[in-house]
Amino acid sequence: MTYIIIIFSALILIVLFAIFKINLKKKKIKVFPKNWYQLLSENVKFYKKLQAEDQKIFQQRMMVFLNEVYIEGVKIEVEDLDKILVAASAVIPVFGFAEWHYPNLSSVLLYPDNFNENLQFDPENESRFISGLVGSGQFKNQMILSKKALYAGFSNPSDAENTAIHEFVHLIDKMDGMADGVPERLMKEPYIIPWLKLTHHEMEAINNNKSDIRKYGGTNEAEFLAVVSEYFFERPMKFEDNHPELYKMLVACFQTTNK
Repeated sequence: MTYIIIIFSALILIVLFAIFKINLKKKKIKVFPKNWYQLLSENVKFYKKLQAEDQKIFQQRMMVFLNEVYIEGVKIEVEDLDKILVAASAVIPVFGFAEWHYPNLSSVLLYPDNFNENLQFDPENESRFISGLVGSGQFKNQMILSKKALYAGFSNPSDAENTAIHEFVHLIDKMDGMADGVPERLMKEPYIIPWLKLTHHEMEAINNNKSDIRKYGGTNEAEFLAVVSEYFFERPMKFEDNHPELYKMLVACFQTTNK
């Protein structure tokens, strides 16, 4: 009998400890921290261009995201700017929508640098070419981002690349069941066939070296959507000049002109 009581007590302690760890991980950030205002304004061009009232909404949307998704550093400490850039990347593609949640995301794992297909980031490993991915299998509902790539996406807006926005667009694309380059949660049905025609036309141009959209966009329809979304949010005016039809389609899709 004593033996059973000891085992039962041990199980209770294990359960209580697990609950404590979960609650600790899900510690809420209730209000937008004062020291984040300047960091956000200095590092996120999309936010800086917004009117004051929209900036407040953007801040609120960031806090909603941070209260729903846990950001964890892998062999690094998560800093304020890390949280700001990840949350901003989540909000930017869906800011045109009054309310948005990512039910297919529970956590973001932040690696110090690029990693390989086995999720290793040893500096001596030359195969570290992945800067971000949306997890599957044991990493389902997780996103993995290179901190180096996260920062690069916001520090050089002229390159039309942003890894974190790229991965969040993949998440949005997957919300209808699969990542196929047609974000049905955003794109109204009449736009789908014209969008696919434009996609295939532009992918052909990319693969024939006749487009300024980066080469990776010619891989498949899902990567095309993610790559042109980076371009759209990073260099909207250049994107409109060079790809007016694509620009109009993405304005309709994301419900923002991004100017």
